[in-house]
Order: sequence, then C-alpha cells, then structure tokens
Amino acid sequence: MIINIPENSDFSIHNLPFGIFSTSDRSPRAGIAIGEHILDLAALGELNVFDFNPAVFKKEVLNDFIGLGKAVTSMVRKEVQHWLQDDDSILANKPELFVKQQEATMHMPVHVGDYTDFYSSIEHATNVGKMFRDPENALLPNWKHIPVGYHGRASSIVVSGEPIRRPKGQTLPKDSKTPVFGPSQRLDFELEVGFICGKNTEMGESVSTSDAEDYIFGLVLFNDWSARDIQKWEYVPLGPFLAKNFASSISPWIVTLEALEPFRVAGPAQEPKVLSYLEYEGQKNYDVNLEVGVAPESGEETTVCRSNFKHMYWNMAQQLTHHTVNGCNIHVGDMMASGTISGKEENSFGSMLELAWMGTKPIQMKDGSERKFINDGDTVIMRGYAQKGDIRVGFGEVSSKVLPAK
Repeated sequence: MIINIPENSDFSIHNLPFGIFSTSDRSPRAGIAIGEHILDLAALGELNVFDFNPAVFKKEVLNDFIGLGKAVTSMVRKEVQHWLQDDDSILANKPELFVKQQEATMHMPVHVGDYTDFYSSIEHATNVGKMFRDPENALLPNWKHIPVGYHGRASSIVVSGEPIRRPKGQTLPKDSKTPVFGPSQRLDFELEVGFICGKNTEMGESVSTSDAEDYIFGLVLFNDWSARDIQKWEYVPLGPFLAKNFASSISPWIVTLEALEPFRVAGPAQEPKVLSYLEYEGQKNYDVNLEVGVAPESGEETTVCRSNFKHMYWNMAQQLTHHTVNGCNIHVGDMMASGTISGKEENSFGSMLELAWMGTKPIQMKDGSERKFINDGDTVIMRGYAQKGDIRVGFGEVSSKVLPAK
C-alpha cells in the first residue's frame, strides 16, 4: 500500500471520496481522501496519466469534473484505487502528490446552483405531526403518496468548519396574538444526508426511478439548521422560509454511489402502493450509521443521537424522480437533502425538537448542563460511516459552531 491507512479510517481504500482542498502552498484544487492524507489530483493530472483534460482538477469546485460523466469519474476512482495498492505504480515514491489532511483547508466541493430539501423519514414526520397537529393522525393525507419537499436556499450552504450565526426573525410568544422580533430561542439541527446531482436534464424532461442513480454522483452529510420558533410562526401557508434559509452545513468529502454499493438494503414497506412512476426495483436504501454530538464551548462533547440512513421511507431515486416528473430541470452540482433522519427509538431521533420533545424532556450533557435546543457557543458534529465486515466507507464529519446573532 502506497499510503498507510489507520484501522477503522473513514477514508479506506474502499472509499476514495472527492473534495476540494488547499494548503499554504497549493491553491484550491481537487483531491481524494485516503487515510489521513489527500491525493492531489491536480498534481497527479500533470503526469499525463488521464485521457481527458486534467485542468478540471485545478478548478475551485468539482462541477466540471463531475460533468464529464460517471464513465470518467468512476474510472479515475478505480485507477487511483489500483495505483494505491501497487507499490510500483505511478504514485510510488512521489510524496509531493500527497498532503496531510490536518495541513489542508477544505472548501465547498461543488457550486450548488439549486437546493431542495425533502421530508422523507416517516418517523420524523410522525413525531412532528404528533407535536404540532394531531397525535392520532400525525401524517398529512399526502405524505405516503409523494416525497414531500421544498426548494431551499443554495447560497447559504457552507462547508464543515464554518461557524453559523443564530438567526433573527419574527416569533409568536405563547398566549400572545402579536409577534415579536429577535434572535431565535429554539435553534435546532437536522440530521440529514444530501446527494449531489451528476448530470443535467432539459426542461420538460423527467428522470425515471430506474435511471435516477445515473444522475446521482455522490453523498455528503447535511446539517439542515432550523429555527423552530420562527418556523412555527411562518410556515403556514407556504412552508419554511427564514427558519431554514440562514444556513445549512455539509461535510467536505463526496462519497460516491459506487463506494456505497456494498451497503444497499431494502427500504421500509410503502403502504398504500405508490403511483406507478414512483415504483422501483431492487434495493435503493443504504445502511449508513449516523450520529450527532453537541459540544459546549468549554465542555466535552455529548452524543445525543444515533440513527441510520436506511430508515428513509422515500429513497433517493424516488425523490429525484418526483422532483423531475413535472419537467423540472436539474444541473450538475444541484443538491438534494433527505430530510431529517429519525429512527424508531428515542435516541435515534434526528433533531433536538424530537430528542427533547419540544423542550419537555431536556437532554443531559456531560458537563452537567441541559439542552432543549442549541445554545450559542455549542458546536454540532455529525458523523457517518457504513461498515460490512472489513469494508468501511465513511463520510468524516460536518462540524459547525453557533455564534450569537449579530
């Protein structure tokens, strides 16, 4: 092996995710994570080992590389996988091709032209329905018939490590008929997985569930920050607005669908039967372990949630198919998030809204404090990995600190 890979590394030889990094002497460029290192694809491209223009690796985002298509991107990943395991390969004795991850700064991996957030965990939707509507009829009538979603704000998606500001907005205090303005008092995270589109479509064109995965390049961890008090006041009749568009955070490494192939599993049974355009064949869910930690500014991190991507009621293929069924066009780099990923157990709920059950069951922290929602100074860390035998494919983490409102 050209590079030593620590045991249980998220970035094993089976993974090789793509991202954009820079160092003190290297401008932002494409790289592949391997163990504790990054393979500099821009430097590798200068060795003329690829039969396409390697200038795509010198771009500040991966869009142009992804746009070359899976025949090219998959080939690069497989070639690198082979070279890393061959002590006599093009990578041998070339330390200048590698940098340590701890010495690199990670950047947004793609330019996100459009962003859509779904609402596809039946456990999450049921919990929210019980809290805000009717405990006996928690799901709205359309929920089991369509992958519910809304168009979010692409400009405020940031990469792991960038802090976010507590948002301000209108809220309606309890027992009041008049709203007030100020910082949100109920700032929350949402544990999600986002997928990045890898092909364009034309307006009027639809993508079928059988073809959908050809249009999905890879996945990232996604923290859909939410201001619950602002959301409660504004969401009728058109849904979330200021409660969501102030910030979303993603992990910097894009894990390809090819790397996740060993972790396919069947999704939950869908009853009633879906309309024909949403039917699919095969296993479309993925067994990815997820967790969320909250670290106070001067305290130890507390794990507050352990969930799994396999819980999703609506899978990615169905989400993309429904998104395009009306002829909506998509572009390389567009991002679509899963919606909050909650399991059946209380400790698998994917938001503080559910974990603390709207503030009625505070979460105990290791430093002795409690959390009903997220405080200023807290850092929220999400991690994810899939494992089957000796094969481990991880996402690293998405971590963001909350700063006070300006």
